[in-house]
Amino acid sequence: MTITGIAAIGAGLAAIGAGVGIGKIGGSAMEAMSRQPEMHGKIQSSALILAAFVEAVALFGVVVALLQG
Repeated sequence: MTITGIAAIGAGLAAIGAGVGIGKIGGSAMEAMSRQPEMHGKIQSSALILAAFVEAVALFGVVVALLQG
């Protein structure tokens, strides 16, 4: 099985998108925790769940891109 250039670009874009998404989640969570320290636990658990969703979508994108190639 060979991976074509388009599939590799698609997989790379999915990985870059996941990195940007998780970075945005982490930055926003840190800002929210600094504004309301008493909500630390709820914000942290929500950010962790959102990061897992972003990773799942990115993994799905990588798999689809590689299967198309």
